[in-house]
Amino acid sequence: MGRSSTKVAQQKERVAIVSGLRLPFAKQATNYHGIPAVDLGKAVVSELVIRSGLSPEKIDQLVFGQVVQMPEAPNIAREIVLGAGLSVSTDAYSVSRACATSFQAIANVAESIMAGTVNVGIAGGADSSSVLPIGVTKSLARTLVDMNKAKSLSQRLKLISRLKLRDLLPVSPAVAEYSTGLRMGDTAEQMAKTYYISREEQDELAHRSHILAAKAWQQGCLNEEVVAAHFPPYRDILTEDNNVRKNSVLTSYSKLRPAFDRKYGTVTAANSTPLTDGAAAVMLMRESVAKELGMTPLGYLRSYAFSAIDVWQDMLLGPSYATPIALERAGITLNELSLIDMHEAFAAQTLANLKMFASEKFAREKLGRSQAMGDVDMDKFNVLGGSIAYGHPFAATGARMVTQTLNELRRRGGGFGLTTACAAGGLGVAMVLEVE
Repeated sequence: MGRSSTKVAQQKERVAIVSGLRLPFAKQATNYHGIPAVDLGKAVVSELVIRSGLSPEKIDQLVFGQVVQMPEAPNIAREIVLGAGLSVSTDAYSVSRACATSFQAIANVAESIMAGTVNVGIAGGADSSSVLPIGVTKSLARTLVDMNKAKSLSQRLKLISRLKLRDLLPVSPAVAEYSTGLRMGDTAEQMAKTYYISREEQDELAHRSHILAAKAWQQGCLNEEVVAAHFPPYRDILTEDNNVRKNSVLTSYSKLRPAFDRKYGTVTAANSTPLTDGAAAVMLMRESVAKELGMTPLGYLRSYAFSAIDVWQDMLLGPSYATPIALERAGITLNELSLIDMHEAFAAQTLANLKMFASEKFAREKLGRSQAMGDVDMDKFNVLGGSIAYGHPFAATGARMVTQTLNELRRRGGGFGLTTACAAGGLGVAMVLEVE
């Protein structure tokens, strides 16, 4: 079993999540083409504060994340404070935990609240797959550094003459794990083969995700938690997620070719989450502060856990490792959950985790536990669709899931909800939420 880090929000005074908001998510190079993540983050945080009715001076801390980081704005959190109308004295720092980034931001603000150093904080994340840090080759980078140290024009020209044409080509951001060279899709393929998950099962889950997400939009379930963003030149304003297939047809999924293992694979673009732009944030505060301010919390953070496992195989099983710890810390079982929201990086990864939740062998051999968590009731699972439909701006997904789950729990009269995700590097996260 991988090492895990856990914190439990079970102290005398609870951590309240009073509001959450996000921008509509957009597929890469569509509505947010050319808009950097920092601007997406500013837009959602500014609107979150305005809607709260709080004075910006009330916000003690902002913790924000970005996975695809831009060199010109390495501390996205501080840039958001300075550009979203918050007080310049608001503490701000950035975090990165791959696809679990905004979960980490939420945990950090919660810890500050539990420690008594913060009363009100904002946590979230933003990412742009359309504005990328395009780099240069290592040869060119080294030459540029050496040229800066050169003392004469002749020395500079000599350095330039050593470069080959291929050294001048731009370098796109890496999509593979630094330590293994494996892409996330390669791991999804491995898990599909290891756990006997068919192409048909993956396509069915993807279709389900789109159908439920389209229904959620049609029924107005997301209206209060999504705000349309207005960016120059103020044309073609996006009001809904543009990846959701409103007329999804199951038979159309089988037409796509495998994306990673071209010969034997089952993971396709249709049963995976796409590259996406977006931002999301939540506001947290001490329970007593919420009462003083007359604010009704969406719900409370009951517990959370982070896990880490090996990256060479089953790297995306993070939910299966983190969830039993979070449930144990919350003092509840899987059956006591009213809702379960799992990040759908790939249909194969999602289905593999569902199998491991119910696997006695996995519980004994990998978790060191006497029994499995149990079978997941699909009537409770990703009831509004998941990341395959909505898209996945890496650092924003956790905040989307938390807000969406809390609002759905309120519509259903309360209860416990689980939000859980895998992340690059063999990381995992699980959070238990409570709505009265």
